[in-house]
Amino acid sequence: MPRFSVRSVKNLAGVHPDLVAVMNAAIKDSPLDFAIPEGLRTLERQQKLVAAGASSTLNSRHLTGHAVDVAVFVDGQVRWDWPLYDTLAVHIKKCAAELKIPIEWGGDWKRFRDGPHYQLPWERYPK
Repeated sequence: MPRFSVRSVKNLAGVHPDLVAVMNAAIKDSPLDFAIPEGLRTLERQQKLVAAGASSTLNSRHLTGHAVDVAVFVDGQVRWDWPLYDTLAVHIKKCAAELKIPIEWGGDWKRFRDGPHYQLPWERYPK
């Protein structure tokens, strides 16, 4: 049964247990190999990402452990092709629905589409 690498498990430390449960369920029968390159983030890291244009907010759910980023692997290499993230999103959303855990996918956002990003909604999971 597929499981996350030691690095991905480490990157899930400090992430809300509901989001960890979704990711652990998703990796078990995922159509794509994926890892968790980032979960809980420091304000300093978030500031650097905003400055680099990789994020658009200093109010990120990563700062409170309510978000993770995923990276898809194809033939052992990280790939950022949108169709891969669309495919993975369908699977992760299905796993979340089965667990009855609401999630939001950054790829559904209109203003700053973020295919690797998943978060728990503010309404159900306030700080």
